[in-house]
Amino acid sequence: MAERERRRTPPYGGVFVARTEVLDVEAIGRAVRRMAHEILEANRGLTDVVLVGLQTGGIPFAEAIASALLDIEGVEVPVGKLDVAFYRDDINLRPVLPEAATEIAFDLDRKVVVLIDDVLFTGRTIRAALDALIDQGRPKSIQLAVIIDRGHRELPIRPDYVGKNLPTRRDEAVNATLHGVELGEMTKEGGR
Repeated sequence: MAERERRRTPPYGGVFVARTEVLDVEAIGRAVRRMAHEILEANRGLTDVVLVGLQTGGIPFAEAIASALLDIEGVEVPVGKLDVAFYRDDINLRPVLPEAATEIAFDLDRKVVVLIDDVLFTGRTIRAALDALIDQGRPKSIQLAVIIDRGHRELPIRPDYVGKNLPTRRDEAVNATLHGVELGEMTKEGGR
């Protein structure tokens, strides 16, 4: 869960308290490299492939996958950043203050866009991302890569590339960074 989303998830201003480390830094590296290989194989190369990371949690993973693709194939894949704050269906239910702008410095028309996020939960953020991407251009196709798929989908959205499937309870929280993935809960500041 990205810091921006963490601040807006009840309890607002809460603190993530880790209970279990699910993946360490080495396991994250292996997952990123495996996903890079899968993207390369599924698309029979990297012609017309671009990566777009969701602000803010997906950006580091998009950059890491791009770096892995460069190491594996010697091809520099363009990386963009997508902010979906104003496309969310809960814009009236919680505060939305965009802190990071969309930065896509390449044409999406006729490209294979690999949309990358840290954690897939209900699917609502990805639905918003699809709307935001279509406003940027008309891709040939859109594929989804997530580091953690925690289940609990509310929309018919399924990732093409997954670092790890991690069944969770709805009240649990997942923190995914390049340093590792932790499972825990959100608590009020200063206590439970």
